[in-house]
Parts: sequence; structure tokens; C-alpha cells
Amino acid sequence: MINKIKNLRNQSSVSQTPSQQNAFSFDPSTQPRASVVGRTRDDQQATPTYTTDDIAEYNAQLANGRTFTKFDMADKVSNQVQVVTGGIWSTGVASLITHFSSSTQTTTQKRYYVDVLNALPGLTGSITNYAISYGNANGSGSSAQGQLNDSAAKAIYSQFRQLLLGPSDSRFTTKASGSTDSIYAVSFKRSQLKERLDIGNFELPLANITSRATNATGSVAVGSTVFTVIDDSSISSAATGDFGRVYNLVSGSLLGGVHTSGSAASPIYYGLVYPDYGVMILDGNVLDQKLAFTTNTTSNSEGNNHFALFRSISGSSLVTNPVTSDKYGFVARNSEKVTSTHYFVRVKNSEYNFSNNPSFVTGSTGTFAQPSFVQDPKVYITSIGLYNDRQELLAIAKLSKPVLKTYQREALIRVKLDF
Repeated sequence: MINKIKNLRNQSSVSQTPSQQNAFSFDPSTQPRASVVGRTRDDQQATPTYTTDDIAEYNAQLANGRTFTKFDMADKVSNQVQVVTGGIWSTGVASLITHFSSSTQTTTQKRYYVDVLNALPGLTGSITNYAISYGNANGSGSSAQGQLNDSAAKAIYSQFRQLLLGPSDSRFTTKASGSTDSIYAVSFKRSQLKERLDIGNFELPLANITSRATNATGSVAVGSTVFTVIDDSSISSAATGDFGRVYNLVSGSLLGGVHTSGSAASPIYYGLVYPDYGVMILDGNVLDQKLAFTTNTTSNSEGNNHFALFRSISGSSLVTNPVTSDKYGFVARNSEKVTSTHYFVRVKNSEYNFSNNPSFVTGSTGTFAQPSFVQDPKVYITSIGLYNDRQELLAIAKLSKPVLKTYQREALIRVKLDF
């Protein structure tokens, strides 16, 4: 049996590189001293006596040993699609109540947009979560910097028009004011957005503005009245086109649904949301009328209107929601489709009962480290290796906890690969 136990060193566990060594020889004349389950021995480790049936049984067990198992069609289930949603913010939560502008942006960058962080810049965990910008089709509300048609507001409007509108559309059109030249944009960070904004699961709080300087990087004061904006997916289907899906932004809340003025057919419209791009377009005319934004639309005038929207969102977090008794937060979730393949690893009782871990044997003759392992070895499965036909390791699946494997135990382990 020494030859047999020596060969155990070459016997791979479930996660090792496949080999074809599946049977072992047995020489009873060289059997080392060891205990055998179900038999007695004296305290001096006397050599046990084996019958012909013992040897035949042991050889049969070892002959069934494997170092790898080939999957068949029944062991693999492909193209399992699941929609996974989660909090869109960098902290993993769905509601953001802390909003800080970035101090690392240059003066030129701030003319175009403001990055919004979840914590003070420079602190651990402070990450940009979304950006705010203002666009005007005519370039109003920002300085042309001495160049013809070279204003930040016009560049922003043109950028979002090319991204979100069809080739023949020159203006954003909302149900509130029809064709509009003045827009505010909220863009989610791509790494946080994943594939798309989760429709029906976001709520944008906006505090009313009580006063503001002509240049909104100066003094902007907000009041205690907060309006919340959601999408209208609960009452309307999305429009589709080259831009993907688009819903209307309407007054409402996640708890109460769409707010209406007089009838269920007439909600207050604030703009548009493009979930596949992670962009909200707010109608500047509506913000002026409902929240007193007083958008600067003067030609060649540095208005920095996007900072007014930043103060409106961040200022809402200072107000307590009378319904929830919590501070108003910017609530949003991301969404992505995950395609999975499931592999069912079937470990039968006679398979994978040995290990090539050095602690499995002891001594120069390869004796079991645990004498009780003779005819009853015990191992723990900790990982599953997946190989291709060229015996190249492609993936390793780790178990949450080791699984005991013996001749009396079988296991069925499902390995899930997400793409």
C-alpha cells in the first residue's frame, strides 16, 4: 500500500489542474502501520491484517477517484438575465443629503459645470457623484469671453442637444413651455450610474430661491419650501428614438406618486429625463416660475446659473420633510442587466476524497497524517476551478465556507458567472 499512498500526493483536489491519474496500485506486503476504521489494533501500532475483500474494496474506491469532471449539457444553464438595482451614490446609499462643490475645479471649468461631491473635498471618501450645468441655445447667461458665439451656456446647450436630440431637432421641447432655449442639466457620474438610471426610483428635491446675485457664484439664498420632482413612468410610457428612452419630469414624490393640479391628467411638468444616459434636463422657464430662480438670460453676462441649481438642491437638505420627518435628500438608484451562466458541479461520494496538500500525509513514505484516513479519508472543498478544453484555468469560485467531503458525503455546488 506504500505505492498507493505515495500516489496520493499526486492526486489533485477539486480545484487543481486536471490529470489522468485516477487509479493506484496496492502492495499489501509494504503496508505501513496505520489504524483502519472498523478494526482494532494494539497500542504499539501493530501491522493490521487485511483480507482479500479489504484490498479489493480499497482499490475499487481509489479507482473511482477523479481530479476533474467534464461538464455535460445538463450541468450548464446559460443566458440567465437579471435586472440588478442599487444606490447610485458613492457611499452605496440611495439618498444623498450632503452636497459640496469641488474646490479643485478651475475657474474656466466652473463656467461650464460644477461637480458635486458627497463630502468636503480632500476628505477620505469624498467623490464626485453628479454634475450640474446650464445651457442656453442663444448663449445668454454667460460671457462670450470676447469671442463671437463662444459662451459656456451655448456650448452646454449644443452638447446636450447633440447627445439627446434627433438630427432635425434644434431645441429641447417640454410639456411645460414647449420649445425652450434655457435648460439646466443634472448628469450622474458614469461609474455610479452603471448602465442606466432606475426609472421610478429617483426623487430630486428643489428648494425655492428667495434671492440671488446676478452671478450665482455670489450670494444665493434659499427658502424653506421644497418641491420634489420624479419621472412620470407610473402614468405614461416612455418616448423612444435615437436618444433611447425619455420620460417627463413632473412634480411628485416616491411615497405619494405624481402630484397633480386639479386632475390626474394635468401634472406639473419640469422637464425631461433620459435614463439610458443618466441625464435630467430641467426647463429653465419652469424653475423661474415655480421656484423663483431668476435665471440670468442677459447676453454676454456671466450668470453661472448652474450654481443657483446647486444651492437649490443642497439647500433642500436643510429642510425637514413633514411626511418622513427626515431631511430632504436627493434619492436615486442605478440599474443594470446582468447575464449569468450557472455551472452545477456534482461531486459524488467516491470522488475528490484526497488532497495533494502537504499536510495530508507525513513522513518519507507518504503515510496519512491522520491514521483514521485509511479507507476513510476526509477533505474540505474550499474552491472550484473552471478549465477550458486545453486545461487552462479560467476562473476560480470560492466557497463561503469549506464543505466536508468523504465517501459518505456528496455535494452539489452551483457556480455563477456574471457578465
